[in-house]
Amino acid sequence: MSNKFDVVVLGAGPGGYVAAIRAAQLGKKVAIIEKEHMGGVCLNKGCIPTKAVLKSAHSVHELEDFKSLGINVDLKSLDGTQAVKRATGISDKISKGVDFLMKKNKVTVFKGHGSFTDKKTIEVEIKGKKEKVSFDKCIIATGAKYRTFPGLEHDGKRLIGAWEAIKMEKLPKSIGIIGAGAIGVEFAYFWNAFGVDVHIFELQKHLLPIEDEDSSKEVEKAYKKYGVKMSLGVESVSAKNNGKDVTITAKIKGKEEKFNFEMGLIAVGMTGVLEGFGLEKIGVKTDRGFINVNEMYQTNVDGIYAIGDVAGPPLLAHAASHEGVIAAEHIAGQKPHKLDKMNIAGCTYCQPQVASVGYTERALKEKKIKYTVGKLPFSANGKAVASNETSGFVKTLLGEHGELLGAHIVGVHATELIHEYALFRTMEGIDEEIFATVHPHPTLGEWLAESVMAAKNRALNF
Repeated sequence: MSNKFDVVVLGAGPGGYVAAIRAAQLGKKVAIIEKEHMGGVCLNKGCIPTKAVLKSAHSVHELEDFKSLGINVDLKSLDGTQAVKRATGISDKISKGVDFLMKKNKVTVFKGHGSFTDKKTIEVEIKGKKEKVSFDKCIIATGAKYRTFPGLEHDGKRLIGAWEAIKMEKLPKSIGIIGAGAIGVEFAYFWNAFGVDVHIFELQKHLLPIEDEDSSKEVEKAYKKYGVKMSLGVESVSAKNNGKDVTITAKIKGKEEKFNFEMGLIAVGMTGVLEGFGLEKIGVKTDRGFINVNEMYQTNVDGIYAIGDVAGPPLLAHAASHEGVIAAEHIAGQKPHKLDKMNIAGCTYCQPQVASVGYTERALKEKKIKYTVGKLPFSANGKAVASNETSGFVKTLLGEHGELLGAHIVGVHATELIHEYALFRTMEGIDEEIFATVHPHPTLGEWLAESVMAAKNRALNF
């Protein structure tokens, strides 16, 4: 059979296409199957286009500081349509780049819907015609879809999810956002900056509930300044499309209240895409919406692997890519390292940005792990003051032996600064090693070392 491959990857998102490339680099004959967009949700409807519109939003806020910098400009108008069109154009360009990478690495691409017919064969429907592709090993990378609950169902019209939101060129006058995770908080930032009346509803007590509480409070402070309305710690919430508008009903302090908006964004989490590609035919085990895998991303079925969102939390593009590398290397007979999920940094790209790795204070207290805290505000950092970028802080949590238990950064460049701490944890570093590393001055990055020093009561500049 001509369509016989060593490795077939089902899904070309950031996990799938990276797995395909790595397998090809290791000498395997590789094919990848994608029914919609090369690059998956991340490049086309998620990570990349949202960062593009967030750049537009951040630029709006930067204009407010220009006068103090000696630059006298006036904001003439805002064009949300142009911001969204720019984001779409960027996605299209990067998606084409993935096509190029497939050609460069000699990966055969099947652009169609793939479905298992047995444990060694996938049938691909391409423009109405069906073609069989056989394999020795398969990596499932089908991604995730919206999670829904009773009273919180997407209709794609007025009650939308993130994928419809990023394509929405005409912005509503008002929108209610249900869910204060990264998706809800990021869209709130963009829409608010472009004049939309935004109200966030969240069952937990804070925005970004999985983050350290100090980080959440810092973002809440900024959002209050921006004029974003927040109903946090609500007891229940539901949404209804009335045809001409949306009603969000929330139980707040025992009292049921109703709020009307032009539209509603439901951002209450994601679950793996398990249906529609014949998974049941090959007997792969799943649990609570995700495929069960071991530390090498093998399923219970011999020769079948699963990576990325479909294989469970954390549902992050960079985690999926790394998992793809591990799976490909394991298939090739190498001995890849086990991925420590506590060393995967989480990032939220509102302003101020939020980035973290390792434990929160809350988790350490629950586990009764002893720790010390070093926390330094950017308002005391020379580069931050000179650059008008003083919001936020660096916070480190050190163990008894100087190990980094957790790190939390809030600030304009938080997502770029977190890498050092992720590497520090991966290399199992201790405080003395970061003290011995000379950090350039003046930089925001020197605060990374200074925060660790503060946790040891030896800060020199605060």
